[in-house]
Amino acid sequence: MADPAAGPDLQTSLLTTPLHAEHVALGARMVPFAGYDMPVQYPSGIIAEHNHTRTAAGLFDVSHMGQAFVTAKDGRKSHDSIALALETLVPADILNLPRGRQRYSQFLNEEGGTLDDLMIARSPEEADDGSLGLVVNAACKQADFELIKSRIGDRAKLLIVQDRALLALQGPQAAAVMADHCPDAAAMPFMGSRSSTFDGIDIALSRSGYTGEDGYEISVKSSKSVQIWRALLADERVKPIGLGARDSLRLEAGLCLYGHELDETISPIEAGLIWSIQKRRRVEGGFPGAARLQKEIAEGVARTRVGLIPEGRSPVRDGAPLKNADGQTIGIVTSGGFGPTVGGPVAIGYVPPALSAPGTSLLVELRGKDLPIKVAPMPFTPHRFHRG
Repeated sequence: MADPAAGPDLQTSLLTTPLHAEHVALGARMVPFAGYDMPVQYPSGIIAEHNHTRTAAGLFDVSHMGQAFVTAKDGRKSHDSIALALETLVPADILNLPRGRQRYSQFLNEEGGTLDDLMIARSPEEADDGSLGLVVNAACKQADFELIKSRIGDRAKLLIVQDRALLALQGPQAAAVMADHCPDAAAMPFMGSRSSTFDGIDIALSRSGYTGEDGYEISVKSSKSVQIWRALLADERVKPIGLGARDSLRLEAGLCLYGHELDETISPIEAGLIWSIQKRRRVEGGFPGAARLQKEIAEGVARTRVGLIPEGRSPVRDGAPLKNADGQTIGIVTSGGFGPTVGGPVAIGYVPPALSAPGTSLLVELRGKDLPIKVAPMPFTPHRFHRG
């Protein structure tokens, strides 16, 4: 996360989401993040927001994320041609992505490192034109869009969405809350995607999120976003949630954060994301870095992502060296903090496979001292995605 104590020049140059005034009115503490002025927490605090999302429903403004469509360049309605074009950039099987579903994938470089991770959605309508909806990370979106245009611009067209907000409603009561405004939401499967309406407002809706909880992401025209935001917050089951709790929720859920668990040197196989690469793509390749990923699948990796539980109450942070019993550095912490649901510190990092078994005792360097830390299973708190 960017430095919250940024100077006035940076503050004045920040972009804002369509919901910025709503956050300020609610007393949010605003910080620079990925070029935007974003709420890190509201007056109740990060722990209260985290716990509310785990027990009821939390509402997040994620409008800083990049939204776009990849569509046919020549006007022909062809899912196959658009999917095959996008498959030259990502390792997921997009050709066989069912209607009304979305998949998680990654943009890779030629060395098999990760440039960004993203969601790819297909319309459920039989009359759809084959277009694929994308949601990419805020900090990477300009580079992502340039990559798409430069690599598949002769086969497909990129339409960058400029006038839509993105809201996320997460938590065990999210489905019940949405049912009051969007009756068809409750029947959606996990990773489902569809067009719908919210109190008569046209929206694009997916059943997904970044907290480990059941929930939805709502894409809506910017001009209608405040109406939906206020309608949801009028429900006593819903509270606004900032970036601080969003990070602690995803950390407990064991989910990757780009720039931490994923970067230009880390492959999806090292990150434990082989499940996001369907069998056809593992065999056929045809995407950047395929040779490295195929080799890692066949022969194993030099490092692998693991969960970590520090001894004591002090959280460890990203960048902290991980060491073996002899004090030799063997890995690194990529994310760490306090897990309110767990009731103690949790972390994620990379270690050699030989030291990756749950229960393995390691050391972590914290403020110049080597302290005990153990490899632990992830997620740290069970996922409660809706499985239908």
